[in-house]
Order: sequence, then structure tokens, then C-alpha cells
Amino acid sequence: MNEKTEFAQRLRKAMLAAGYPDRPAVLEREFNSRYWGRSVTFQAVSRWLGGKSIPSQDKLQVIAQWLKVEPQALRFGDQAVSAIREQRAKWQDPGFYQEREAIDAFLALPVEQRKVVREVIMAFARAGEVDEPSGKDGRKTR
Repeated sequence: MNEKTEFAQRLRKAMLAAGYPDRPAVLEREFNSRYWGRSVTFQAVSRWLGGKSIPSQDKLQVIAQWLKVEPQALRFGDQAVSAIREQRAKWQDPGFYQEREAIDAFLALPVEQRKVVREVIMAFARAGEVDEPSGKDGRKTR
């Protein structure tokens, strides 16, 4: 299944969960009543529901707000949202406090100093790659 088809399934499911029939006429009416930009056509929303296209990000935001779902979940699925939450949870771990503090300090530096620090970090990263043992095919093992 491709991403457009998967998006269409998520959109239909979200419409039904919000109490709306998953029909193009309903989507067109509800979307256009909330969107401040140029109205979308029946054909455009039919393509969204039919798995032929995916709306642009600004339109996706309006749909998500209307249907009370996260835009990321609507666009990419619940698995993507879960992966983002996991990464955020790791970052919020108190064990990373010193790293977060160092990154905040880095971001507060002037551009030229950030460039120097970035080059030092990249040099350490490259040196670390050289020290790692390689597999039979010459690729690094992790």
C-alpha cells in the first residue's frame, strides 16, 4: 500500500470517528468552511479520500484541527507519532541534562564560535568511526 492510500484510510477513519460520513461532499463543505485560503474543489477532496493525493501541510493542519487529531498522525500514522514521542521522552530523560545544557550553550554562541565547535565535534565523530571494528565487508559494525 502506498502513502497516499494510507493517508486516505486515516482521513476516512478520522472523519467517521468525529461523527462525519466519509464522503467528498462533506469533506469539501467542512474544510472550506474552516480554511481561510482559496477553497478546494470537490475533485480535490475526492482525490484525498480516494488515495490519489495528499493535501498540502496548511490544509492538513486545518483538517486535523477540525477532526481533532494530530496532524502527524493524520499524515504519517500513529507509528510515526509514537516514534516521535519516544525520541522526545529520551531527550527529556534526566540523564541527558548535561547534554541538553551543552546544546543550549552551543546554540547561544555566536555563529563563528558555533562553526568551530561543530568542526571539533565532527572531528571527534569521524575519529570514533575509525576506531570502531569493521565487519568482513569493511562496513562499521554497531
